[in-house]
Amino acid sequence: MRVLTAILTGEASFLLLFRHVSPEPGDSTLQFRLIHFWEARKNVKGGPGIILGIDAEGTVAQGFISQNRRNQYEKQLRRGSIYTLTNFYASNSKVMYHVADQRLVICISHASDLSKVEENIEGILTKRFRIHSFSDFEANCDPRGDLHDVVGHLNLVDGQPLHQRPVLCTKDGSTSRKVLVHLQFKDGPVINVYIWDEAAENFRLKFDACAATPTVLLVTTVNPKRLGGKLCLSSMSSSRVFLDEEVDPTKEYMTWLTTNPSATATVNPVEVVKSETLTISEIAAFIKRQPAKIAYFDCIATIDDVKLGTECYRVEMSVYDNEEQCTFIILVDAGKELTGRKATELIDTYVEENGGDGAELEVPLPQCFIATIGHTKKFRIKVAHYNFTSTHLSLTATKIVSSAVLPPKKPPLKMPPGTEVETSEVTESSGGGTSATDDQKKAKCTKRSG
Repeated sequence: MRVLTAILTGEASFLLLFRHVSPEPGDSTLQFRLIHFWEARKNVKGGPGIILGIDAEGTVAQGFISQNRRNQYEKQLRRGSIYTLTNFYASNSKVMYHVADQRLVICISHASDLSKVEENIEGILTKRFRIHSFSDFEANCDPRGDLHDVVGHLNLVDGQPLHQRPVLCTKDGSTSRKVLVHLQFKDGPVINVYIWDEAAENFRLKFDACAATPTVLLVTTVNPKRLGGKLCLSSMSSSRVFLDEEVDPTKEYMTWLTTNPSATATVNPVEVVKSETLTISEIAAFIKRQPAKIAYFDCIATIDDVKLGTECYRVEMSVYDNEEQCTFIILVDAGKELTGRKATELIDTYVEENGGDGAELEVPLPQCFIATIGHTKKFRIKVAHYNFTSTHLSLTATKIVSSAVLPPKKPPLKMPPGTEVETSEVTESSGGGTSATDDQKKAKCTKRSG
């Protein structure tokens, strides 16, 4: 056991390493460098502050500052500074997520004494990262446990390629609380990394401040999860971001890219920009929970009815998957993949065959659209601003990607008796038009001039 001795207030006291702390009150002294300090997210305002520190042996531990002492210490806490702590107590970690190696949580209460050490102690590291590979995240997805760090090569930022050097900060400050980056690992795959809130703001500021376009990103304490069956990473309130030359892991990754230029060439650009495949209910949940922002997803659904909308060149399809039913709106010529012909060509042909002279004609639903009923397709869905205010779920399909097969239906969750599960209501659009099951209703279109 490595124990350092110091003289404090005239008495001998032990300077403990984090790994020597026992789950009980302690009168010894901890000495550590502060890595990070943030406010825990709670249901009520004013949750406890969380300290992340590193000791002389390089172990990282987490501590809680009680609410009544947080205001006292918050102003004096500085990243990179060294502190001593006495009269603390430790307990087994009860937090859902772990951001440190040490499994005990060190609690700072009204009896504790936290003071800053003025001189720098070079033996205590300034930073410590827990970098994981893609295979590590894949194997440990959704355990609600350890939050590790990720480093990789930037491919896209909010869907924008980096060779065009996007500007992320707006003049009026109206930015989303989220940044989506596509990050490539050393072992090849590209993964979606969602950066939220303060970390997103810091990323934008750092990205725009770089003289050259950043190529490497490190995000700390990310949570691996699956969205639409696809592995992705999400930042937490404890997350921090580093670019290019900021820290050793990003410098080392840049050096690796220089010596392995073919690594980035192995990425299929189509896969990088590939939309996530979500179910109808997952898209509805996205609309309900996320800020109003245009987004694109793929969705596999089966067509069970088709009708012409009240506007020209608009087709409305009633579709369903294993969970929900809604309406997909096919605008202009996005339905060519379904029928083999553009909607404008179909309507012009009908007008010409019926002696159209520019007057209004009642155009029935073309048979080629009716023939699509019962087919399952993968649709490219656009979530627009109106979706966030509409009471009906009508989604615009910008493209029919390909034929598809509905994935196997997920088995129902086994819930204890009497447990109620909240389900989202997805209401079908009630727009008028010509239905494949109601031949008497027709839409009016006017032949295009010229």
